[in-house]
Amino acid sequence: MTQGTRPVREVRTIRRAVVTGGAGFLGSHLCEQLLERDVEVVCLDNFLTGSPENVLHLMDHPGFRLLRCDVTDYVHVPGPVDLVLHFASPASPLDYLKMPIETLKVGSLGTLHTLGLAHDKGARYVLASTSEVYGDPLVHPQHEEYWGNVNPVGPRGVYDEAKRFSEALTTAYRTSKGTDTGIVRIFNTYGPRMRADDGRAIPAFVGQALDGRPLTVAGDGSQTRSICYVDDTVRGVLAMAFSSHAGPVNIGNPDELSMLRLAQWIAELTGSDSSVEFIDLPVDDPKVRRPDTTRAEQLLGWRPTVTSEEGLRRTVAWFAAQRTGAALQAG
Repeated sequence: MTQGTRPVREVRTIRRAVVTGGAGFLGSHLCEQLLERDVEVVCLDNFLTGSPENVLHLMDHPGFRLLRCDVTDYVHVPGPVDLVLHFASPASPLDYLKMPIETLKVGSLGTLHTLGLAHDKGARYVLASTSEVYGDPLVHPQHEEYWGNVNPVGPRGVYDEAKRFSEALTTAYRTSKGTDTGIVRIFNTYGPRMRADDGRAIPAFVGQALDGRPLTVAGDGSQTRSICYVDDTVRGVLAMAFSSHAGPVNIGNPDELSMLRLAQWIAELTGSDSSVEFIDLPVDDPKVRRPDTTRAEQLLGWRPTVTSEEGLRRTVAWFAAQRTGAALQAG
């Protein structure tokens, strides 16, 4: 397997994997890529924010199984399991602000139950953590040794602290029980299968641009994000899964850009003449965000290869095609 620019030796054989949140945006891409590597996949999802439509194209694959399951209740998967990828959680501010208790439960109870599954099966476990554990960072770019600047009682705290707790619990299972665990801190990921209404910047900007509506930019638009195309993120996650590293490891694209520039870029790519409308900045919104990916490059041989321009082109094309398809069905 080649990750980024140099080959990396896989240290384990994985024949059967469990993916929680597997019908979500990122989870569905993980299921797809695991199947392409001849790994059987058990996809668990309660469809709180995911959708069966995201994995509809996988339903006829003999190695794929979709189960409705809430990992905060109970997790039972018969048969051998070599890998557990815990990706179940609301992930956009719009979702976790609407579902704060559910977000905290999946980060705590969901992590506990899935760690128990991995431990019982003797499986490798990879936790999907997030750049949000760094909060509104005082260190830039963010490296894995940075402890973060998080407001635990702010509106974003339910997600940030759920992920920080899940990291602590994952580490405890590794150190006290010997469970084979790894932690990836995923930075802003985008691409096909994002929900148009999930509240994140890229689908919001694309939808507004395609409709010819003003693009709503928070604050003055100077706050930055580093966006990583989904194919690159999945490669990084699977590089971690097939390794023996504990992490945490940042998975993201160091290509940093302002929200105003992102909005303008999407308007250009859609051919829209939409104006920009500035709105109030959300509480505790991070001012900067850029990963230090040195550890991922050194340990996993991974780095992103899809440029932001190419990734945004693919994403805009996908959203436009979805609209065309919906219009044809309606007609």
